[in-house]
Amino acid sequence: MHIKTVCAVAVLLTAAGCASAPAGTTSVPTLWEGFRDHPHGYLAKDDAPDASAFLPPPPEAGSLRQQDDVAIYHATRALEGSDRWRQAAADNEIETPSAPRIFSAALGLDFDPVRMPTLALLLGRMLGDLETIQTPAKQGYFRPRPFVAEPMKTCIAPEPWLGRSGSYPSGHSALGWAWALVLAELAPDRADAILTRGLAYGESRVICGVHYASDVEAGRLVGAAIVARLQADPAFKRDLEVARAELDAARAASPAE
Repeated sequence: MHIKTVCAVAVLLTAAGCASAPAGTTSVPTLWEGFRDHPHGYLAKDDAPDASAFLPPPPEAGSLRQQDDVAIYHATRALEGSDRWRQAAADNEIETPSAPRIFSAALGLDFDPVRMPTLALLLGRMLGDLETIQTPAKQGYFRPRPFVAEPMKTCIAPEPWLGRSGSYPSGHSALGWAWALVLAELAPDRADAILTRGLAYGESRVICGVHYASDVEAGRLVGAAIVARLQADPAFKRDLEVARAELDAARAASPAE
């Protein structure tokens, strides 16, 4: 997820900083590269929801739901080499400033962090909030990922850390749905396409073989919780209005897209 700008200004924010400037000033968010210098979220740990408090446990071993999860995992291996398989691999991107470009077609314009720096930073900071909110559930339930429980082909080559992390809930699904909810608010005339793409972003994790279907469904609950809580955060609300103006300007300048 990356950024630069379109406004002529003097004050630059650090990647971990807030996109909002003091009253009477204009600031330009800076870009980051990926995980190592990724911006922090809006919420402090003590002020954020705890996914382990509101998510139900993952399906029990041997339950009908667990059997269904495994059956879907097996069935989706047949998609290897297809366009949907390749899309699932591309949807693995989540940490760069340009990751929300997955919504470009749904928005009807190219998602370019240079044109929409505050929007890009706002969406990026939501990943920090996701980590704060979901970590207790990820670590507490620690459900083995499908390719760990039963090694089969995945759409990406899993890095070692992925196999050591919990499968439930799906973080990609949570963030994809949270992004979709925010973007649908900013571009309500494109809401159907945006929400459809947000759902597909989570489904890519099942197709890829790195999450079960129930992980993805739980992730969407987390994504909705993120957005609900952020709507009460003053810094997020300020940035959201700046992001709305950026997106409106970008859409007005690119009507043909």
